[in-house]
Amino acid sequence: MEENFAIQLFEGKKVRIVWDAEKEKYFFSVADIVQVLTDSVDVKQYIKRMRTRDAELNSKWGTICTPVVMLAPDGKKRKTQAADLEGIFRIIQSIPSKKAEPVRQWLAELGSQRIDQIIDPELTFQMAVEDYRRQGYSDRWINERMRSIEMRKELTDEWHRSGIHEPRDFAILTNVLTKAWSGMTTGQYKRYKGLTKENLRDNMTNIELALNTLAEVATTEYSRQSNPQTMVESQRIAQEGGSVARDARQTMERRLGHSVVSPERASDHIKPIEGSDFETFPAPEKEQ
Repeated sequence: MEENFAIQLFEGKKVRIVWDAEKEKYFFSVADIVQVLTDSVDVKQYIKRMRTRDAELNSKWGTICTPVVMLAPDGKKRKTQAADLEGIFRIIQSIPSKKAEPVRQWLAELGSQRIDQIIDPELTFQMAVEDYRRQGYSDRWINERMRSIEMRKELTDEWHRSGIHEPRDFAILTNVLTKAWSGMTTGQYKRYKGLTKENLRDNMTNIELALNTLAEVATTEYSRQSNPQTMVESQRIAQEGGSVARDARQTMERRLGHSVVSPERASDHIKPIEGSDFETFPAPEKEQ
Protein backbone atom coordinates (compact mmCIF):
# COMPACT_ATOMS: atom_id res chain seq x y z
CA MET A 1 0.00 0.00 0.00
CA GLU A 2 1.41 3.32 -1.05
CA GLU A 3 0.78 6.06 1.47
CA ASN A 4 1.47 9.80 1.39
CA PHE A 5 1.78 11.52 4.74
CA ALA A 6 0.65 15.09 5.26
CA ILE A 7 -0.07 17.46 8.10
CA GLN A 8 -2.80 20.02 7.51
CA LEU A 9 -3.49 22.96 9.74
CA PHE A 10 -6.98 23.85 10.90
CA GLU A 11 -7.32 26.99 13.01
CA GLY A 12 -3.67 26.69 13.98
CA LYS A 13 -3.91 23.04 15.04
CA LYS A 14 -2.35 20.11 13.25
CA VAL A 15 -4.42 17.30 11.77
CA ARG A 16 -2.50 14.29 10.47
CA ILE A 17 -3.73 12.85 7.18
CA VAL A 18 -2.72 9.82 5.14
CA TRP A 19 -3.73 9.31 1.53
CA ASP A 20 -4.14 5.58 0.85
CA ALA A 21 -3.51 5.20 -2.88
CA GLU A 22 -4.74 1.60 -2.93
CA LYS A 23 -8.10 2.38 -1.31
CA GLU A 24 -8.19 5.88 -2.80
CA LYS A 25 -9.24 7.40 0.51
CA TYR A 26 -8.00 9.98 2.98
CA PHE A 27 -7.55 8.72 6.53
CA PHE A 28 -7.58 11.28 9.34
CA SER A 29 -6.19 10.97 12.85
CA VAL A 30 -9.24 10.62 15.10
CA ALA A 31 -7.38 12.10 18.07
CA ASP A 32 -6.35 15.17 16.05
CA ILE A 33 -9.91 15.82 14.83
CA VAL A 34 -11.31 15.43 18.35
CA GLN A 35 -8.63 17.76 19.69
CA VAL A 36 -9.54 20.43 17.13
CA LEU A 37 -13.22 20.23 18.05
CA THR A 38 -12.95 19.99 21.83
CA ASP A 39 -9.67 21.54 23.03
CA SER A 40 -9.57 18.60 25.44
CA VAL A 41 -6.46 18.28 27.60
CA ASP A 42 -6.86 14.48 27.56
CA VAL A 43 -8.10 13.40 24.14
CA LYS A 44 -7.97 9.68 24.92
CA GLN A 45 -10.28 10.09 27.91
CA TYR A 46 -12.63 12.32 25.91
CA ILE A 47 -12.91 9.64 23.20
CA LYS A 48 -13.67 6.99 25.85
CA ARG A 49 -16.45 9.14 27.34
CA MET A 50 -17.78 9.93 23.87
CA ARG A 51 -18.04 6.23 23.05
CA THR A 52 -19.76 5.58 26.38
CA ARG A 53 -22.36 8.26 25.62
CA ASP A 54 -23.01 7.02 22.08
CA ALA A 55 -23.73 3.28 22.17
CA GLU A 56 -24.23 3.06 18.41
CA LEU A 57 -20.89 4.72 17.71
CA ASN A 58 -19.19 2.43 20.22
CA SER A 59 -20.68 -0.69 18.61
CA LYS A 60 -19.34 0.36 15.19
CA TRP A 61 -16.01 1.74 16.41
CA GLY A 62 -14.00 -1.18 15.05
CA THR A 63 -15.52 -0.62 11.61
CA ILE A 64 -15.26 3.17 11.64
CA CYS A 65 -11.66 3.31 12.90
CA THR A 66 -8.62 1.47 11.66
CA PRO A 67 -4.94 1.56 12.73
CA VAL A 68 -2.99 3.59 10.17
CA VAL A 69 0.72 4.40 10.24
CA MET A 70 1.15 8.16 10.72
CA LEU A 71 3.92 10.54 11.68
CA ALA A 72 4.02 10.98 15.45
CA PRO A 73 5.04 14.28 17.09
CA ASP A 74 8.58 12.92 17.53
CA GLY A 75 8.88 12.37 13.77
CA LYS A 76 8.60 8.58 13.94
CA LYS A 77 5.89 6.56 12.22
CA ARG A 78 3.44 4.79 14.49
CA LYS A 79 0.03 3.17 14.14
CA THR A 80 -2.71 5.66 14.99
CA GLN A 81 -6.49 5.30 15.19
CA ALA A 82 -7.78 6.85 11.97
CA ALA A 83 -11.00 7.09 9.98
CA ASP A 84 -11.98 8.00 6.44
CA LEU A 85 -14.22 10.95 5.59
CA GLU A 86 -17.43 9.02 6.25
CA GLY A 87 -16.13 7.78 9.61
CA ILE A 88 -14.98 11.23 10.69
CA PHE A 89 -18.38 12.72 9.86
CA ARG A 90 -19.97 10.05 12.07
CA ILE A 91 -17.61 10.84 14.93
CA ILE A 92 -18.30 14.56 14.60
CA GLN A 93 -22.01 13.86 15.14
CA SER A 94 -21.15 12.69 18.67
CA ILE A 95 -19.25 15.85 19.58
CA PRO A 96 -21.38 18.77 20.84
CA SER A 97 -19.20 21.58 19.50
CA LYS A 98 -19.77 24.85 17.68
CA LYS A 99 -16.59 24.11 15.76
CA ALA A 100 -18.12 21.09 14.04
CA GLU A 101 -19.57 22.90 11.03
CA PRO A 102 -16.29 24.59 9.94
CA VAL A 103 -14.55 21.20 10.23
CA ARG A 104 -17.26 19.60 8.09
CA GLN A 105 -16.67 22.29 5.46
CA TRP A 106 -12.92 21.74 5.63
CA LEU A 107 -13.33 17.97 5.14
CA ALA A 108 -15.74 18.58 2.26
CA GLU A 109 -13.11 20.78 0.58
CA LEU A 110 -10.55 17.98 0.85
CA GLY A 111 -13.06 15.58 -0.68
CA SER A 112 -13.61 18.03 -3.51
CA GLN A 113 -9.86 18.24 -4.09
CA ARG A 114 -9.71 14.48 -4.51
CA ILE A 115 -12.52 14.56 -7.07
CA ASP A 116 -10.49 17.17 -8.98
CA GLN A 117 -7.47 14.84 -8.83
CA ILE A 118 -9.50 11.98 -10.30
CA ILE A 119 -10.61 14.25 -13.16
CA ASP A 120 -7.04 15.57 -13.63
CA PRO A 121 -4.48 12.88 -12.56
CA GLU A 122 -1.66 15.44 -12.73
CA LEU A 123 -3.01 16.89 -9.48
CA THR A 124 -2.37 13.57 -7.73
CA PHE A 125 1.33 13.89 -8.54
CA GLN A 126 1.28 17.48 -7.35
CA MET A 127 -0.18 16.36 -4.02
CA ALA A 128 2.53 13.70 -3.67
CA VAL A 129 5.26 16.26 -4.43
CA GLU A 130 3.91 18.59 -1.77
CA ASP A 131 3.69 15.76 0.78
CA TYR A 132 7.31 14.73 0.17
CA ARG A 133 8.49 18.34 0.42
CA ARG A 134 6.66 18.68 3.73
CA GLN A 135 8.64 15.68 4.96
CA GLY A 136 11.88 17.39 3.92
CA TYR A 137 13.00 15.35 0.92
CA SER A 138 15.22 17.13 -1.61
CA ASP A 139 13.85 18.28 -4.96
CA ARG A 140 16.26 15.98 -6.78
CA TRP A 141 15.12 12.94 -4.81
CA ILE A 142 11.45 13.89 -5.29
CA ASN A 143 11.90 14.07 -9.07
CA GLU A 144 13.33 10.54 -9.09
CA ARG A 145 10.54 9.30 -6.79
CA MET A 146 7.83 10.77 -9.00
CA ARG A 147 9.26 8.98 -12.01
CA SER A 148 9.41 5.74 -10.05
CA ILE A 149 5.74 6.08 -9.00
CA GLU A 150 4.68 6.59 -12.61
CA MET A 151 6.69 3.59 -13.82
CA ARG A 152 5.42 1.42 -10.97
CA LYS A 153 1.84 2.27 -11.95
CA GLU A 154 2.51 1.23 -15.55
CA LEU A 155 3.95 -2.08 -14.32
CA THR A 156 1.02 -2.88 -12.01
CA ASP A 157 -1.40 -2.00 -14.81
CA GLU A 158 0.43 -4.45 -17.06
CA TRP A 159 0.28 -7.15 -14.38
CA HIS A 160 -3.45 -6.52 -14.07
CA ARG A 161 -3.81 -6.92 -17.83
CA SER A 162 -1.93 -10.20 -17.61
CA GLY A 163 -4.41 -11.57 -15.09
CA ILE A 164 -2.55 -10.77 -11.86
CA HIS A 165 -5.00 -9.41 -9.29
CA GLU A 166 -4.17 -10.82 -5.84
CA PRO A 167 -2.00 -8.65 -3.53
CA ARG A 168 0.03 -11.75 -2.64
CA ASP A 169 0.93 -12.30 -6.30
CA PHE A 170 1.95 -8.65 -6.71
CA ALA A 171 4.24 -9.09 -3.68
CA ILE A 172 5.76 -12.26 -5.15
CA LEU A 173 6.48 -10.61 -8.50
CA THR A 174 7.93 -7.54 -6.78
CA ASN A 175 10.24 -9.79 -4.74
CA VAL A 176 11.40 -11.62 -7.88
CA LEU A 177 12.15 -8.33 -9.65
CA THR A 178 13.85 -6.72 -6.65
CA LYS A 179 16.03 -9.74 -5.91
CA ALA A 180 17.04 -10.04 -9.56
CA TRP A 181 18.68 -6.60 -9.61
CA SER A 182 19.64 -6.00 -5.95
CA GLY A 183 20.32 -9.54 -4.72
CA MET A 184 17.71 -9.18 -1.98
CA THR A 185 13.98 -9.61 -1.63
CA THR A 186 11.98 -6.57 -0.54
CA GLY A 187 11.95 -7.81 3.08
CA GLN A 188 15.70 -8.47 3.09
CA TYR A 189 16.33 -5.08 1.51
CA LYS A 190 14.28 -3.32 4.21
CA ARG A 191 16.14 -5.13 6.97
CA TYR A 192 19.44 -4.21 5.30
CA LYS A 193 18.43 -0.57 5.58
CA GLY A 194 17.14 -0.97 9.14
CA LEU A 195 13.52 -0.39 8.12
CA THR A 196 10.39 -1.91 9.61
CA LYS A 197 7.05 -0.46 8.49
CA GLU A 198 8.61 2.29 6.36
CA ASN A 199 8.23 2.28 2.59
CA LEU A 200 11.37 0.86 0.93
CA ARG A 201 11.23 3.16 -2.11
CA ASP A 202 10.91 6.20 0.15
CA ASN A 203 14.28 5.22 1.63
CA MET A 204 16.19 4.36 -1.54
CA THR A 205 19.03 6.56 -2.73
CA ASN A 206 18.78 8.25 -6.13
CA ILE A 207 20.87 5.47 -7.72
CA GLU A 208 18.80 2.72 -6.13
CA LEU A 209 15.59 4.37 -7.26
CA ALA A 210 16.92 4.69 -10.81
CA LEU A 211 17.92 1.01 -10.94
CA ASN A 212 14.61 -0.13 -9.47
CA THR A 213 12.76 1.99 -12.01
CA LEU A 214 14.87 0.52 -14.84
CA ALA A 215 13.95 -2.99 -13.64
CA GLU A 216 10.26 -2.11 -13.60
CA VAL A 217 10.33 -0.40 -17.01
CA ALA A 218 12.12 -3.39 -18.56
CA THR A 219 9.67 -5.82 -16.96
CA THR A 220 6.71 -3.81 -18.26
CA GLU A 221 8.02 -3.78 -21.83
CA TYR A 222 8.98 -7.48 -21.78
CA SER A 223 5.53 -8.37 -20.47
CA ARG A 224 3.78 -6.35 -23.16
CA GLN A 225 5.83 -8.11 -25.82
CA SER A 226 5.48 -11.64 -24.39
CA ASN A 227 1.85 -11.39 -23.26
CA PRO A 228 2.17 -13.87 -20.35
CA GLN A 229 -0.85 -15.99 -19.49
CA THR A 230 0.25 -17.51 -16.20
CA MET A 231 1.88 -16.46 -12.93
CA VAL A 232 4.92 -18.59 -13.76
CA GLU A 233 5.42 -16.72 -17.03
CA SER A 234 5.09 -13.36 -15.27
CA GLN A 235 7.69 -14.45 -12.71
CA ARG A 236 10.11 -15.36 -15.51
CA ILE A 237 9.59 -11.95 -17.13
CA ALA A 238 10.07 -10.15 -13.79
CA GLN A 239 13.38 -12.02 -13.45
CA GLU A 240 14.43 -10.91 -16.93
CA GLY A 241 13.46 -7.30 -16.28
CA GLY A 242 15.34 -7.25 -12.99
CA SER A 243 18.41 -8.69 -14.73
CA VAL A 244 18.57 -5.64 -16.99
CA ALA A 245 19.00 -3.42 -13.93
CA ARG A 246 21.41 -5.93 -12.36
CA ASP A 247 23.70 -5.67 -15.39
CA ALA A 248 23.57 -1.85 -15.21
CA ARG A 249 24.29 -2.01 -11.49
CA GLN A 250 27.31 -4.28 -11.95
CA THR A 251 28.72 -2.06 -14.68
CA MET A 252 28.38 0.98 -12.44
CA GLU A 253 29.93 -0.79 -9.45
CA ARG A 254 32.96 -1.86 -11.47
CA ARG A 255 33.49 1.75 -12.47
CA LEU A 256 32.91 3.14 -8.96
CA GLY A 257 34.68 0.41 -7.05
CA HIS A 258 31.91 -0.06 -4.49
CA SER A 259 28.36 -1.35 -4.18
CA VAL A 260 25.53 1.03 -5.03
CA VAL A 261 23.07 -0.99 -2.97
CA SER A 262 23.43 0.88 0.27
CA PRO A 263 22.23 0.62 3.88
CA GLU A 264 21.91 4.40 3.66
CA ARG A 265 18.34 5.71 3.89
CA ALA A 266 17.09 8.77 2.04
CA SER A 267 15.24 9.81 5.20
CA ASP A 268 18.57 10.06 7.05
CA HIS A 269 19.31 13.22 5.08
CA ILE A 270 16.01 14.98 5.72
CA LYS A 271 16.46 18.27 7.50
CA PRO A 272 13.75 19.20 10.02
CA ILE A 273 11.34 21.82 8.68
CA GLU A 274 10.16 24.41 11.14
CA GLY A 275 6.92 26.31 10.84
CA SER A 276 3.72 25.46 9.00
CA ASP A 277 3.99 27.35 5.73
CA PHE A 278 5.44 25.22 2.97
CA GLU A 279 6.38 26.24 -0.54
CA THR A 280 4.82 24.07 -3.22
CA PHE A 281 5.79 23.24 -6.79
CA PRO A 282 3.76 24.94 -9.49
CA ALA A 283 1.28 22.65 -11.20
CA PRO A 284 2.67 21.03 -14.36
CA GLU A 285 1.73 22.76 -17.58
CA LYS A 286 -0.69 20.81 -19.72
CA GLU A 287 0.43 19.72 -23.15
CA GLN A 288 -1.19 21.60 -26.00
